[in-house]
Amino acid sequence: MTTTTKQRVSEEQRRRVLELRRRLSLREVATATGLPLGTVKTLVSRSGAFRDNEQHRALFSLPPIRESAETLPAVPELPPQEAVTGDKEVDAVLWLRSIINTGQAALIERAMEAAKKIKTPLAVLEKRYRDHLAAAHPGNLFAALSSFGFADLEGLAAGAVERERRRVEAVARFDNVLADTEAEAFCIEALAGLEISLIDYDKKAVAVRFRAHPELLPHTLADCLHELGYWRQLYWLRNAVDRDCSEGPQEATARDWFVFGLLAEIRPRNRDEAKAVLRYLIEHQQIDGADGDAILENLIG
Repeated sequence: MTTTTKQRVSEEQRRRVLELRRRLSLREVATATGLPLGTVKTLVSRSGAFRDNEQHRALFSLPPIRESAETLPAVPELPPQEAVTGDKEVDAVLWLRSIINTGQAALIERAMEAAKKIKTPLAVLEKRYRDHLAAAHPGNLFAALSSFGFADLEGLAAGAVERERRRVEAVARFDNVLADTEAEAFCIEALAGLEISLIDYDKKAVAVRFRAHPELLPHTLADCLHELGYWRQLYWLRNAVDRDCSEGPQEATARDWFVFGLLAEIRPRNRDEAKAVLRYLIEHQQIDGADGDAILENLIG
């Protein structure tokens, strides 16, 4: 009769398995530690360290949408007409653009219908507007830049509608979207006293500070994407309310870059998670450069 002796795992071995798993595959961890693959899988699964971190997600999430108390005017007011250039047709398009920028669907629809009645092609009017700007600001090479896109009323309308949608969402989610969120307050507290080197924080010092709060670290690549999405959504909601105050505190930017760096460290749990990170890099045009290469190495390593 054969007796099988179950291998006992020390606390030190347990810690080493979890440490290695953050950088290596399960099979590589088993080879490095000399433990059976099944034992490694069990230790990793029971630790919970590689499941999504719910505490982290709770902090880095937008507040739920509330029923908005904001009431919009039944008949939105039209922006005033102004003689900006002296060219009646150009000024008419400038007025239509100001109407579209209100983001009000009813006004935008009227503006787009009115644009169809302008006989001169909009591309011609754009050139006339550019010439006006160049003449009004001689020697200023950048003056004419504001004329680019002048003729693209449809693109302007799409952007205005989206910006208004985000503004309404910001009001529905926040009492004041420009005030520091709990997540930003955490970042400010975590980096308190840390000096800014030249124009930014030292990345290694930032990592040390944030790693000192393991309960709020991403456990998985999915956690990382969740937090990166939070910062992006918060930026766009603020941008819809006030374009000059959408960046947030510098400590939050440091956290954003820290979490982006974790995409190159935390091992993907499966192919779907790796593909999600790849899609993120492509969608946000961050696949090039040294950071993108490091993340790709992590995904395929």
